[in-house]
Amino acid sequence: MSNTQQPDVKDSNDPRQCLLVAALRLFAEKGFVAATTREICEAAGANISAIRYYFGDKAGLYRAVYSEPLIKMPARGNRQRYANLPIAEALELFFSDFLTPFKLGDDIGLVMKLHYREMLEPTGAWQKEIETEIKPQHEELLSLLKQHLGVTEVDIDMQRLAFAIVGMGVHMFVGQDIVAAIAPQMLTTPEAVDILAKRLSGYALAMLNNEAQRRAEEGAV
Repeated sequence: MSNTQQPDVKDSNDPRQCLLVAALRLFAEKGFVAATTREICEAAGANISAIRYYFGDKAGLYRAVYSEPLIKMPARGNRQRYANLPIAEALELFFSDFLTPFKLGDDIGLVMKLHYREMLEPTGAWQKEIETEIKPQHEELLSLLKQHLGVTEVDIDMQRLAFAIVGMGVHMFVGQDIVAAIAPQMLTTPEAVDILAKRLSGYALAMLNNEAQRRAEEGAV
C-alpha cells in the first residue's frame, strides 16, 4: 500500500473519488463478486456508465480501490530502522509500525478489511501484495530473529517462530470484528494501540527466548 497522502475522500466532489470510496466500502463488506456495480454507483451518486468511463469495468475499479493510496499508510520495509536496536526495542517498534493503521481512522479499517478479504477471496491482487509487502516484512522480522539467536541461516523452526510472532499482529486485523465484540478497549485509542504493541512485543520476546533456550538445550545453535 502506498504512502502518498490523498485529499479527504469524505468531502470529495470528484465523481471518480466518490466511486473509489463507495467501492472501498462495498468491496470490503461484500467482496468483489457480491458487490454490484449498480449499488456502488448508487452509493457514489454516480451514473452506471461512470465506472466504464473512469475504470473500464468492475475489475478495473477493484484494482484501483485495492492499489490506489486513498489513505496515508506507514512506511515499511526499512531494515535499518530496526537493525541496530536491542531486540526488545526492535520488536516493540516492529509491532508499533505494524499496528499503526489502527490509529488512522475508520476508513483504514475498510482498507485493511479489503486487503484481508482479498487474501481469503483472491483476485490476483493478493499475490502482488505478497511479493511487494508481505515477503519484505517477513524477511525483516527474520533478520531480527537471526541477529538475536546468533545464527546465519534461516531454518524451518525460525520460520515457524516468525509466523507465530507476526500472527499475533495479523489476528488484530483479520479478527478486528471479534476484538471489537469481545474487548473493544484494545483498539479504541492511539494510546491503547501503543499498549497493545508493547504487550505483543513482550509476548514475542518470550517466544524468542524460549526458542533460544530450546536451541541451546538441543545444541542447535
